[in-house]
Amino acid sequence: MIKIMVVEDHEIFRKGIINLLNDIKDVEVMAEAENGKDFLEKIETIKPDIVFMDIRMPEIDGIEATKIAIAKNNKLKVIALSMHNEEDYLEKMLEAGAMGFLLKNATMVDIEKAIHSVMQGYRFFSEELMNILANKYIKKPEPVKEDSEFSKREIEVLQLICDGLTNHQIGEKLFISNRTVDGHRARMLEKIGAANTVGLVIYAIKNKLIKID
Repeated sequence: MIKIMVVEDHEIFRKGIINLLNDIKDVEVMAEAENGKDFLEKIETIKPDIVFMDIRMPEIDGIEATKIAIAKNNKLKVIALSMHNEEDYLEKMLEAGAMGFLLKNATMVDIEKAIHSVMQGYRFFSEELMNILANKYIKKPEPVKEDSEFSKREIEVLQLICDGLTNHQIGEKLFISNRTVDGHRARMLEKIGAANTVGLVIYAIKNKLIKID
């Protein structure tokens, strides 16, 4: 069974997603929390595999709560729950360590896909959210070609970025410096006209430049 915790400050929505999760056969909802502070207190004794995390909450928000929780347990998988007007927060959630991203009106199909994708170590963005983010963050939606094509090393760096590794971890894995990792990231962003790492990850997924399943 996949053990799940739901962190959401709106009780009606929290109960709603718990009801949906309870209908998935290989899932067990083991706990819930109403904000990041409540979550961080409970996570000391409760050990879920996946946390569905709201972003904007009182006390401690989802970004800070994710960062603290993953620093303590890097095996924890966090799926961010976002509203349509919260795209600007997603890069911070990505940097904090979130692996999945769903709009709060996600279908049961997307929820199940997100759970199984992150459990296998892959990022997941619901299709609707990917389209929103692509339109917002990427100037060149089509695959790069010819002189702007990503190099083999850039693809390696891109895969590791999408796998959730930090610059330091990527550098250690590829035996290159943090500055070199930054350089590869900057060149890739420039090639596709992406505004930030969220745009880069969305571009990679949409154009099948990385392994996602």
